[in-house]
Amino acid sequence: MGTTQLESVPEPKYWHLKTVLSEALDSDFAVGEILPNERDLAARFGVARATLRQALEQLELEGRLQRRRGVGTTVAPPRTAVSVSTARHDWPGAPGDDWQTADATAAVPPAAVRSLFDAAEGEEMHIVRRTRVAHGQAVAAELLYVPAASVPELSAIDVPPSPARGRAVLRELQRLDLEGQDRAVELGSARADDAKELDRLPGAPVLVVTTRYFVEGRTMAVSVATYRADTCRLTFGDSGDLEISHPGQQRRAS
Repeated sequence: MGTTQLESVPEPKYWHLKTVLSEALDSDFAVGEILPNERDLAARFGVARATLRQALEQLELEGRLQRRRGVGTTVAPPRTAVSVSTARHDWPGAPGDDWQTADATAAVPPAAVRSLFDAAEGEEMHIVRRTRVAHGQAVAAELLYVPAASVPELSAIDVPPSPARGRAVLRELQRLDLEGQDRAVELGSARADDAKELDRLPGAPVLVVTTRYFVEGRTMAVSVATYRADTCRLTFGDSGDLEISHPGQQRRAS
């Protein structure tokens, strides 16, 4: 990676540095290769470390770099798409669902989630934790919130917090006649639990997809899925359906 002087560049230094680094990633580095440390890179390009960090953060947002806990900054693989299309109306856990159930507990949901239900303050819900894996890499973590009233038969099932209880919640949801669903997507920062699950640092950029599931006009379950923003991107199919892209799967239209 050569040295480039940036003093006379009219655009912001970090933006030009990002372009220079991006070209170097294409020519000088292989996927998965670890970049030199920040001190060496800043000295090589004659910029302050703060400028370098801005450029690296932008490249991370664009999916060119990954910051891995205990490893450093590595070159990211190319991204391809996985559908999260609203054209498919299924409950979580339906056949073809590629999420893995990790655990299930009963707890009071965050206020932002509770506001999506007709639920009393302090009311506990089933919370199913699931992970979406592609080619051995966790690309998303999900918390599925299900009020006890949505799955009344479950109270008779004596299953302690475990993956088995999570699967029991999903089975009970399948009994309901799903009317529809809607989704909202926003850029966020990884919470500590999500960062650990996704092998990211806390505060790393993520895409948060919130899905509400309706029966007879009532919200019966809410999914909050956190996707790695360094390896995922948003695209829209011809019908306007949403896709999120990640490494390791062939792009397909929704």
